[in-house]
Parts: sequence; structure tokens; C-alpha cells
Amino acid sequence: MKIVLAPMEGVVDHLMRDMLTRVGGFDLCVTEFVRVVDQLLPPKVFYRLCPELKTDGLTPNGTPVKVQLLGQEPDWLAENAVRAIEMGSHGVDLNFGCPAKTVNKSKGGAVLLKEPEALYQIVSAVRKAVPEDQVVTAKMRLGFEDKTLAIENALAIESAGADSLVIHARTKTEGYKPPAYWDWIAKIKQQTNIPIIANGEIWNKSDAAQCQQQSNCQDIMLGRGALALPNLANVIRHDAAPMSWQELKLLLIDYSGYEIFGDKGRYYPNRIKQWFGYLRRQYTEADTVFEQIRTLRQAEEIVNILQS
Repeated sequence: MKIVLAPMEGVVDHLMRDMLTRVGGFDLCVTEFVRVVDQLLPPKVFYRLCPELKTDGLTPNGTPVKVQLLGQEPDWLAENAVRAIEMGSHGVDLNFGCPAKTVNKSKGGAVLLKEPEALYQIVSAVRKAVPEDQVVTAKMRLGFEDKTLAIENALAIESAGADSLVIHARTKTEGYKPPAYWDWIAKIKQQTNIPIIANGEIWNKSDAAQCQQQSNCQDIMLGRGALALPNLANVIRHDAAPMSWQELKLLLIDYSGYEIFGDKGRYYPNRIKQWFGYLRRQYTEADTVFEQIRTLRQAEEIVNILQS
């Protein structure tokens, strides 16, 4: 079983990747998407979203990181894929799943699931441009408004030469509302030969087992579940006990240190409150602490509450 940390735009940045991979259990991370329009992006854009490129594409604990690209122009995506690989990315991933309206309006992300031929052209161009020893992967949803093209889209990605495919088991319209339709991943798997990684609505070990059984996939990707329970990967993989509230508080304080002394100190208050939105699902204590910190604007004030 492989467990991959999901790309979550505006949430799982390099600091969060570092924190969660240090907790352990992940085999690979995928970055927030790099938006490609009509140019070869300068290295600074890749370094901003994936500073791990400066350390051989690895998090501080040695977990490989793969750059994800989002766009609709095959040739420009191909050129930027080559750049990402040359800079140290462990393969390149293509985003066909982002549900954001602003992204979809500019013909990026999940809206491309309406056009299987567009998926084929993009993956094909990137696969031809990237060295053979580097993987090209993709992430998709089951569709845009419905699931009628789910199998056709997966076949297009496979026939274009992708090495593997992550499937978020919902359509764009379904967003993140439960349930995840893991059985649809199994339907796709029956019609394809490409390795598939299942994603969506995995919050605990039981969810992971049900997902694997219903999707007929061993490999899984964790997103919101890993933010709600930071050691979820180890809970699933090693049957570890869920992280206690006291352990979590130490992790949150550690995260504050990264923010204060790192390159994003001014963002810490907002980021920690955003994280609490996920933690409240798993920890009853999180509600009480969130009420204490929700109006605070200084990192030090929040750390003092956590330490008390």
C-alpha cells in the first residue's frame, strides 16, 4: 500500500508537508497546483510553491515531492513539466480535478472532464516531453456535472501514456459532500489497466479499509483527513493510536515556530485557524480552543493559549 499526501491549494504548502511527513506514514507528496497559461514559468514560481526543489525534491524527512501543474494548453504544460523535472521534481502531476469556479472558468481543473480529447492531448504532450524515466501522473474527479464520462476520461488519460491516476470519488458538482462514490473507482478500474489511487472521504482506518474494498485499490491519497488527524497515515498503515490532544498541541506550537521564524510568519494566525476547521472534526477540545483564538491576530498570543 502506498499513501500519498494530497495537493490542497491554499492549505498544504511546504510547511504543512514538512509537518505531516515528519509525523510519518506518507510515501509521496503532491504540491499545490502551479497555474500554467501561455508561457514557460520562471524558476521562482516553482520554488515558491515547492521550495523542496532546492533539496533534491525532498521534504526535510526525505519524502519525495511531485509538482502538480494545472492548465489547458498542451504545449505550455509540456514545457513547464520539463522545467519542473529539471529542477528536481519527482515526476509531474496534472490537475483535472480542481472544482474552484475561478479555475474552471478559465478552462482549468475539473471543467476539462467535459472533454476527454483535451485530456488526451494534454497528457500526451507532457508524456512525450518528459524523460522516459520520470513519471507523468494525473488526478481527476468522476466528472463535472455527472459521471457519464468517467470511464472515457480515465481511458483517455491511460492511452495518452500516464503512469498512474488518482481519482477523487466525486464529481465537481458533488464537491466535498459525503458520500464518496468509491464503487465508481472500481468500475473505472475494471475498464482500464492504469494503476489507480483512490481519494476522497477517508477520515479514519475504517474509512480507508472500506475505500480499498469498494474501489478495489490498495493505494490511497489522504487530504482533509490528514489535516483532521495528523497521524492518520500511521493509523492506517501501522494501526497506530490516533494522536492525542496533548501531542497535537505540541505539533501546533511547533508549527507556529516554523511560521514565526520561517518565511510566512504573518500568515500563522489565519493558517492555524484554518487548520482548526479540520481539527474540530476529530478533537472535541478544538472547539473550545478555537473560540479562544478566533479573534487573535498575533502568533505569540495563539501560542500562549496553546501552551496553557
